[in-house]
Amino acid sequence: MIEVVTELAANVWQLRCSVGDELAEGDEIAVLESMKMEIPITAPQACRVAELLVAPNDAVDEGAVVARIEPR
Repeated sequence: MIEVVTELAANVWQLRCSVGDELAEGDEIAVLESMKMEIPITAPQACRVAELLVAPNDAVDEGAVVARIEPR
């Protein structure tokens, strides 16, 4: 299982997938918002989404786990 983490403190604006979804490398998992900028969080490799640990409007710190994925 791989943990996908944030690179900065921000607010979760949107989730772009659901638990169980199959994603390709580079597909968006979530979009963060910080200082009116949108920052996508993407899948580092082809995977299945095992768990989403955030919801829209959540505030997250740098290094927060957004999702857990299972490689395909």
